[in-house]
Amino acid sequence: MIQTLVTGATGTLGTALRPRLTAAGHAVRATSRSSPEETKGNLDWVELDLIKGTGIRSALENIDVVIHTATAPQGDTAAVDVQGTKRLIKAAESAGMEHFVYPSIVGIGDIPFSYYEHKAVAETAVEESDIPATIVRSTQFYSFIAELLDSVAKLPVWPLPTNVLIQPVDVGEVADIIVDHATLTASGRIDSVGGPEIRSVGELAQAYRAARDLRRPIIRFPIPGKTMTAFRSGHATCPDHRVGRVTWEEWLAERYPAPTTGM
Repeated sequence: MIQTLVTGATGTLGTALRPRLTAAGHAVRATSRSSPEETKGNLDWVELDLIKGTGIRSALENIDVVIHTATAPQGDTAAVDVQGTKRLIKAAESAGMEHFVYPSIVGIGDIPFSYYEHKAVAETAVEESDIPATIVRSTQFYSFIAELLDSVAKLPVWPLPTNVLIQPVDVGEVADIIVDHATLTASGRIDSVGGPEIRSVGELAQAYRAARDLRRPIIRFPIPGKTMTAFRSGHATCPDHRVGRVTWEEWLAERYPAPTTGM
């Protein structure tokens, strides 16, 4: 049985990974800054703070494979994604880890966005470490797109960068690929994982609006700058790697099911 550590286990990807790893026969240890009140299955939880460096040694004890999903897109990305990752790698090297799996993001080398730039630095640290590693880049998760649209859903008008191109994917499909590679043998940098379709933000918003039976008008709100230019140019997509099968409309139908009417 492979002893597998999942950092950031309460996040979107970490939550999707936990049951899949258990089903695949892994003994899973989960980490987060604070342990949930209840744990399920054969998981054990360790409190780990990558910024402070607390809990790392106990988290890595008797572990074979690390899947490092902990990240801070809306927090201190330099402290968590760069310094925290380097701190974890150093401890994993000392512990003689067999394999370090690092989920990353498509386009981080081409989009001048500080979070992406920090993810790129972390990738380099992973690749340059003494631990055999696998890096899995994916496009944005559907849940991320839905959360952004949820945030504007109550506005009378939805101002959005409608011509930005993205290729969102179901997090479960990304998790399945990561589990397939969570073995004692590293695969290096594997092919990127993208959703089945490249869509504009405007198209995604229209489908979201229909799924929720909303009538708010969508207006184009261009956002200037090099970051949005890179998104508009398609750098967040991987057209040659349409790995996902679940479409945006299918995902929306599950997230926002139509109300049932009684007889």
